[in-house]
Amino acid sequence: MTQIRNLENASPEQIKALQSKELEILKYLKKICEDNGLCFFLGGGSSIGAIRHKGFIPWDDDVDVFMPRKDYEILYENWNRYSTNHKYDLCRSDLKHNYRHAAMTINDNTTTFINFRTADEDVNQGIAVDIIPIDYLANQPVSRLVQRINAILFSVFINQRLPDNQGTLLHFLTWLPLSIIKSPKARYRIWHHCEQKMIKYSLRGGSEMVELVTGLKAIFRPLNSEWFEKTIYKEFEDTEMPVPIGYDAYLTLIFGNYMEFPPMETRKAKHHTSMIDTEVPYKEYKGKYYLNKK
Repeated sequence: MTQIRNLENASPEQIKALQSKELEILKYLKKICEDNGLCFFLGGGSSIGAIRHKGFIPWDDDVDVFMPRKDYEILYENWNRYSTNHKYDLCRSDLKHNYRHAAMTINDNTTTFINFRTADEDVNQGIAVDIIPIDYLANQPVSRLVQRINAILFSVFINQRLPDNQGTLLHFLTWLPLSIIKSPKARYRIWHHCEQKMIKYSLRGGSEMVELVTGLKAIFRPLNSEWFEKTIYKEFEDTEMPVPIGYDAYLTLIFGNYMEFPPMETRKAKHHTSMIDTEVPYKEYKGKYYLNKK
């Protein structure tokens, strides 16, 4: 059994065991998407891993997958028809479940990944792969402003947590609306409404795309839609995974010289966890490491 309490202190072998489970989920998503004609590709650190390491970045603790908004919603609406393995669940915040996460995840029900941000929530706490929508940016200045305002409000009220290491001003601007509106139902109504408002422009298409759910900087960072028109497959561990055709321009815009290794002191896992177990279902830890009122 592989148990990990604090990821910062995890051994390379423990990180590798976590990545192995994430790779299983990623392969399952790949099969579903290929069988049903859905587009997905690695993004962020996972795409750097594919290009620079031909697999995971050795110290990375998660997987980021992007899907065009249309395909993202199709996957969500048809998951119960597409998925035949009940080992996996597709998880997305709704009125009854708060994942404190602005996108979706595929979770492995036979494992445990208890993040401190959801330790008080009765939700799926299995090891997961993040599925992030990429949207079209509205075409006109006024509609872009409306789209971005709704994206910001969506992120505040769906995440329902204060941002880490984002500065005093952003911390305050997040705290203020959450301190005023405390009802879970009211918060749900707000973020659900804002989500619909922001994606209506995306469904119309456009010449530029944008990450509306990954952070404030991303909301104001236009992306050339030609970068994501097609995907190409790159070696990733013992298989191949798709990256966007314009991966070099995309990664350079966000990370600069992404082929250069970061300083040693930054090469560490980023999640703040109370328990990870690659072999024991998360429900076995209920009342001990999550939903523990003590």
